[in-house]
Amino acid sequence: MDNAVPNLRQQLQQLVAIPSVSATDPKLDMGNRAVVELLGEWLEALGFAVELMPLPGQPHKANMIATLSSGGPADGGLVLAGHTDTVPYDEGRWQSDPFKLEERDNRWYGLGSTDMKGFFPLAIEAARAIAGKPLKQPLTILATADEETSMAGARALVEAGRPRARFAVVGEPTGLKPVRMHKGMMMEAVRITGQAGHSSDPSLGASALEAMHGAIGELLSLRSEWQQRYNNPGFAVPVPTMNLGCIHGGDNPNRICGFTELQFDIRPLPGMALDDLRGELQRRLAWSVHGERLHLDYGPLFAGVEAFEQPDTSELVAAAEKLTGHSAGSVAFATEAPFFREMGMDTIVLGPGDIDQAHQPDEYLGLDRIEPMLDVLRGLIARFCL
Repeated sequence: MDNAVPNLRQQLQQLVAIPSVSATDPKLDMGNRAVVELLGEWLEALGFAVELMPLPGQPHKANMIATLSSGGPADGGLVLAGHTDTVPYDEGRWQSDPFKLEERDNRWYGLGSTDMKGFFPLAIEAARAIAGKPLKQPLTILATADEETSMAGARALVEAGRPRARFAVVGEPTGLKPVRMHKGMMMEAVRITGQAGHSSDPSLGASALEAMHGAIGELLSLRSEWQQRYNNPGFAVPVPTMNLGCIHGGDNPNRICGFTELQFDIRPLPGMALDDLRGELQRRLAWSVHGERLHLDYGPLFAGVEAFEQPDTSELVAAAEKLTGHSAGSVAFATEAPFFREMGMDTIVLGPGDIDQAHQPDEYLGLDRIEPMLDVLRGLIARFCL
């Protein structure tokens, strides 16, 4: 390990120590403002111009855009991007304090160490070597809010049209292998309202539960049709998936069920637009439920994330493959990459951690990943900024 490691550890220790959980449960949800302010201080010391962008209506949450430039074009260069929030943690299941970075077994343990606060000290260390040097294209280090829940930070960037750059690397945990494709993510809900009544006489009510049976049948038929229609052999699971995750309804065996709700998850392939899928879901579900005393309501639980694909002809893909020694592949999890593609950037996902460590107790980043990731980041900076 070179002299960078003590500095890296100190920075990651400080980042991990700042709780920045984002969660759909308001009781668990936190801000990330202290994290991006600290990152901004470190980057300003290296000569970066730093801007904080509070999320609309949430001043305790903000994106950070830090740019190092020699005054050339403002719409070129490279973005190194990551999110600053973490998922909630399982209290009592960690062997150490999740907010205190601990080194053991040649690993750094701590909440966010791999997903993905650990990426930022690496990006900063890689940038340190070019601080003060003339750049042909700018280098931007970008930190976002709320990736683990609503992706509100990335959506705000798209709305603002910033940053403007040619290439983007999202440092999510990929085991040092470049990723140019991932599936999208949809979380949807079907709610059926019927009429409660005494179970001894079916004419007294209209069963929402029986109506949901028809809706579920329609969803499973649609899933089968989509899996016959769409296939991408670049994925371990080459078809779109639909998971019926949870269902709630009724209150007693001797009452006709007056209301039920089903929540389900869809992972679409690249080329399957979310708006088109939702239109088809709306039509098919509406068709599946009949009866004057039955009402179906369908809609998303959150806006969703489009599937991501970066063509393999991209300069960025070629550069990442050469630097890592791995062909660009695919992952099943969703990231902020589609938002950077929407802003016109060639984008890959590439980070030092492993996804099987993410969202787990005793999350860690292996120390053997530090130097290889620094080499890759330095190579990308040299290729696209110098």
